[in-house]
Amino acid sequence: MKRLLAVFLCVAVSSTAFAASEPTSYKVVYDGGSHTDLKPGTGLKLYLEESKIRFVKDKADVITIPVSSVTEISYGQDVHRRVGAAIGIGVVTLGVGALMALTKSKKHFVGLTWADGDKKGGLAMQCDKNDYRGVLAGLEGITGKKAVNSDTMTVKN
Repeated sequence: MKRLLAVFLCVAVSSTAFAASEPTSYKVVYDGGSHTDLKPGTGLKLYLEESKIRFVKDKADVITIPVSSVTEISYGQDVHRRVGAAIGIGVVTLGVGALMALTKSKKHFVGLTWADGDKKGGLAMQCDKNDYRGVLAGLEGITGKKAVNSDTMTVKN
């Protein structure tokens, strides 16, 4: 029994050590920008590394941005009422549909602009409500730039 416990602890400790060496990643949705190969609404994985920011789709790098070339980080929200869902629910139950119309939902957008020599670009990405603070903190940490709150950044698909 002691050997089994010792083997289990060795595997657990070594797996956490390997997990700590992987770069931080977040699931994001590309919402628009200078990268014409991607369509708005494309799901990507964002990797924050010491020297670069990578966007990956299907295990292939789609966008790679050197950290030193980032010129601005911006943040914005899109708040809207859930009218469509309220109408759908209201057809079945009127009271719940009316209450649903009063609720709001927020979409969180993070924008990046960069200039790497002659290559200039920018993009907007939609982040999960639980991840956007981590994305902002990670981007601010590796770039040294402070995120700008941009109320005008309400990109529509």
